[in-house]
Amino acid sequence: MTYDFTTVYNRHNMDSISQDVQDDEFKGAEQDRRIPLWVADMGFATAPAVTQHIEKRMKHPIYGYYLPSDEYYDAITKWHEQSYGWSGPTRETTGYENGVLGGVASALRLLAAPGSPILLHSPTYNGFIHVLEGMGYRMVLSPLKPDSQGTPRMDLNNMERKIREENIRVVLFCSPHNPSGRVWTRDELNEAMKLFEKYDLTVISDEIWSDLTLYGNRHIPTASVSEDASQRTIAFYAPTKTFNIAGMIGSYSVVLNPKLRKALTELEAKCHYNNMNVLSMHALTGAYSDEGRAWMEELKKVLEFNIDSMCNFFSSIEGVRVFKPEGTYILSPDFRNWCASKGISLSELAKKGIETGVMWRDGKYYNMPDGIRLCLSQPSSIILQAIERLRPLFSV
Repeated sequence: MTYDFTTVYNRHNMDSISQDVQDDEFKGAEQDRRIPLWVADMGFATAPAVTQHIEKRMKHPIYGYYLPSDEYYDAITKWHEQSYGWSGPTRETTGYENGVLGGVASALRLLAAPGSPILLHSPTYNGFIHVLEGMGYRMVLSPLKPDSQGTPRMDLNNMERKIREENIRVVLFCSPHNPSGRVWTRDELNEAMKLFEKYDLTVISDEIWSDLTLYGNRHIPTASVSEDASQRTIAFYAPTKTFNIAGMIGSYSVVLNPKLRKALTELEAKCHYNNMNVLSMHALTGAYSDEGRAWMEELKKVLEFNIDSMCNFFSSIEGVRVFKPEGTYILSPDFRNWCASKGISLSELAKKGIETGVMWRDGKYYNMPDGIRLCLSQPSSIILQAIERLRPLFSV
């Protein structure tokens, strides 16, 4: 490989929550033995192109007020055209966000009063749960339903029933889906958007995982599936997950409906909080470069190896069901039958894993009562070590 995905970095005392988190949940994991698979954060150094763009800007010693550059907007436009064959993001349709969840919170404030019901899928990204609960919205969950092959699918009948019964006006969508790892097909998106059109719902679509599609799967932007979809969707993107720069802060919205875009921009402007960091701007232009894309493609191969390795391990255990994710680097095995056969609870299993130093996460945080979430975004040597630590738990 051209880029380094094998070095194991010591991140202790380097501002990293993945290693230094103090939550009671992880007290059983000795500090010097921790394998951080609990949070969507990578153990890889970011793409050299990102660092180079930041360093180039830092050579000028003034970091005062500034305007987003044409290069910034051009990089976003080019990235979406090359990645998804979509020309939706332009300077006019793209807005800055201090994080995707911040954008989601702003869109919710725009579209619904506190106390309103919001439709979303379960299992559920815990960030959505925190935002909705913190802002006083009511979650209405539509569970994903495995098909005969075990692939999680949207249950359109259940979604329609919930929309009617709860008089829902806003849906919070995740594409690709976290934590299931589904990459929705164009047909699936079409059917969902037809349903939302039927009941005139506005769609808030978190597409932060759009670049990390694996095994030949390809992301389809929600707003791209039809003209109607383009006018009822507020989409959010960021390079932060893909390039391991979440600490830099920097995301963006894409809103093709002029009225929605104007309303969102005006709401955010009144708060005076949503201002880009100049170094974040240069980090994005580095990430969304040809060299950044080359780095990303190598990263995907490493993630596929890690996922294959962990899936092979869990698939060999009787009573454990595992869906190989089509995107993200998240795995959520279902331990319901295994736990029942051993007479232990999922929380007890999660605790036993943490005691080995494998910091994985109980599915209760994601409306996933039978699963445990693992983020497989570490050097492959670390993932293989995690498997060996977990192996004795399942050999009893």
